[in-house]
Amino acid sequence: MQWQVILKGFAASEVMQGVAKSISEAPPTHCTVKIQSFSLLQKNSVEKYESGDFDAGGYKWKLILCPSGNKSKNIKEHVSLYLAIADTSSLCLGWEVYAVFRLFLLDQSNDNYMVLQDASVKERRFHGLKLQWGFDQFIHLKEFNDPSNGYLVDDECVFGAEVNVVKEKCSGRGECLSMMKEATSSKHVWRIDNFSKLDSEYYDSRIFSAGEQKWKMQLYPRGKRIGMGTHLSLFLALGDSTTFSRGSKVYAEFTIRILDQVQARHVSGKGNYWFSASSQESGWSKYISLPYFMLPSSGFLVKDSCLVEAEVTVLGIAKPLQ
Repeated sequence: MQWQVILKGFAASEVMQGVAKSISEAPPTHCTVKIQSFSLLQKNSVEKYESGDFDAGGYKWKLILCPSGNKSKNIKEHVSLYLAIADTSSLCLGWEVYAVFRLFLLDQSNDNYMVLQDASVKERRFHGLKLQWGFDQFIHLKEFNDPSNGYLVDDECVFGAEVNVVKEKCSGRGECLSMMKEATSSKHVWRIDNFSKLDSEYYDSRIFSAGEQKWKMQLYPRGKRIGMGTHLSLFLALGDSTTFSRGSKVYAEFTIRILDQVQARHVSGKGNYWFSASSQESGWSKYISLPYFMLPSSGFLVKDSCLVEAEVTVLGIAKPLQ
């Protein structure tokens, strides 16, 4: 009923190029943004301003204003104004929100609002790949700056928004894969002392960072699975899987080396793997045989200490669409 009452405040609308332009004496219900010293946005090269979040229809939204036009779309000599869904972190995978919205500009001379809305469609679909809708050419700067129109008075203006959510759904799983254009590698060396006295099943290195992810090495001094009792086992693992959102995964190229401390004839293993909360480690159960590792001539175990090095390069990250 509230939406119908608001509609009664509109005068006859003008439809041009799929956009309905109306006049309303009722202020916007959900969001009002007053801007003082508007000209300083242009003077200080502010290409975009985002309002604070506001609630409508059970979701959070925000207004996005481009005072000199949306440069990413090569829009010039206009004010661009958009509605964007603001917080999607708590929404279900594959979320979709259908909304009818109206964007407002106050005419301060006549104490009413110019209102723009889509005339070509009933509602707009917001989803993970399309977070905002609006008007590239909300108003021409010449019309906006003309004092007789009342939109910009004493360098102040007021924009607003109303949002009516008409439908929502979860359409299933979706994800976004980002491959790194300039991936860089990171190294970490782990010194293990008193090897002959290690009596636990496995040991973790200190957590280290690579590609904005946390990692650790895992060493099984008496082997794991098919290497049990005959080989030393080494793995690269996620340092903290609890920071991973459901459905996230990281693709990494990695090398694990046992360093020859005498002649620098290092032993290394190289792999590629998708790491995730459900698949946290990759490596080798039979990395190196224990007899060879313990040979004094191998240089791997010197004064009962060994050095293990990991080199990690994150090549891609996949995250659920939110």
